Amino acid sequence: MSETDPAKGVTGEDEVVDLCRELIRIDTSNYGDHSGPGERKAAEYVAEKLAEVGLEPQIFESHPGRASTIARIEGEDPSRPALLIHGHTDVVPANADDWTHHPFSGEIADGCVWGRGAVDMKDMDAMTLAVVRERMRSGRKPPRDVVLAFLADEEAGGTYGAKHLVRKHPELFDGVSEAIGEVGGFSFTVNEKLRLYLVETAEKGMHWMRLTVDGTAGHGSMTNDDNAITELCEAVARLGRHKWPVRVTKTVRAFLDELSDALGTELDPENMDETLAKLGGIARMIGTTLRNSAAPTQLGAGYKVNVIPGQATAHVDGRFLPGYEEEFLADLDRILGPRVRREDVHSDKALETDFDGRLVDAMQTALSAEDPIARAVPYMLSGGTDAKSFDDLGIRCFGFAPLKLPPELDFAGMFHGVDERVPVDGLKFGVRVLDRFLDAS
Repeated sequence: MSETDPAKGVTGEDEVVDLCRELIRIDTSNYGDHSGPGERKAAEYVAEKLAEVGLEPQIFESHPGRASTIARIEGEDPSRPALLIHGHTDVVPANADDWTHHPFSGEIADGCVWGRGAVDMKDMDAMTLAVVRERMRSGRKPPRDVVLAFLADEEAGGTYGAKHLVRKHPELFDGVSEAIGEVGGFSFTVNEKLRLYLVETAEKGMHWMRLTVDGTAGHGSMTNDDNAITELCEAVARLGRHKWPVRVTKTVRAFLDELSDALGTELDPENMDETLAKLGGIARMIGTTLRNSAAPTQLGAGYKVNVIPGQATAHVDGRFLPGYEEEFLADLDRILGPRVRREDVHSDKALETDFDGRLVDAMQTALSAEDPIARAVPYMLSGGTDAKSFDDLGIRCFGFAPLKLPPELDFAGMFHGVDERVPVDGLKFGVRVLDRFLDAS
């Protein structure tokens, strides 16, 4: 970079907001097939931003338009195991008519950047780019090699993103022992003396499934005791109303212990209603980590009002806790009954790691330096991330995309919700924390 380059001297805090806005303006809606715009334009944007500061990014396209960008930064000590920082560039679709500000405008209003992907997860993509660009401009190497991955298709299970790279190009991640990614490091303010930052150390596994019932087709005016729709709807209703038993994993137990200490009261996982009421917007995120779950999401049958169809189908989003997959599937079959056939549309494992080690210490150190009342605590994510793919390579994964949030913001509601937005101050805070984290990791 020349001495006259106008970007010289620009800090990560200076440009993170614009990076986030520009990424949001690139529509990368993922409809679960190839009907969306894909991630190629976003991959090229990221590659350009990395190349500007001297890196040599590579773009990998698993299917026309479905592209991911990878780059590697040499560390001070290349003999140490490398760190992976991963983020996805695809987003779930958004209906502009439902939003206060257009979901692909990247508009700034009320102190926030608005748009689809603002928290899931173009905020972390922007923070990563901002930190890396500043360090590269100033010649500050990280202590060890860092692999950067900006990935396609996370919102549909990662088949054309992380899974493709892990299966077809595992050499890109040679030497990587640990990783950080999305849905962790965000704050929950307990009081004026304590702010918890939830670091993801576990996530539920998934069984996205199709349920099918075959019946006897016939005329709608005739009595029919073998109606596929009736049988399926009864089974789906049983499933949707089922009260799954509480199962406390080690991560949830550790989180409850930390929360008990913070609140000054012992928490009973069997009676969490009162506790969850104190957690505001994150209650939904935490509450679903106490149980397996199965949410009916789609129904399909028939083609004419006076024709009883011979088949009815439903789709269900099933999630199971680490260590409880067999129990989940057995319960599922018992609830659905023998008439319902189920088949997986997409499935993946649950993950869980301990909340310890040098990387965790680096998170706490970086957070405390920017927020003196910060305390990092482990928690389980009810959804899933690309960490599942990287675990296949033996990489230990954490969710750490640091954000200091205003207490009144419904952060959990931002994910896949209407009016998704991220505070401008939160983005700048995240840049400072990630920069310190890299130095300490």
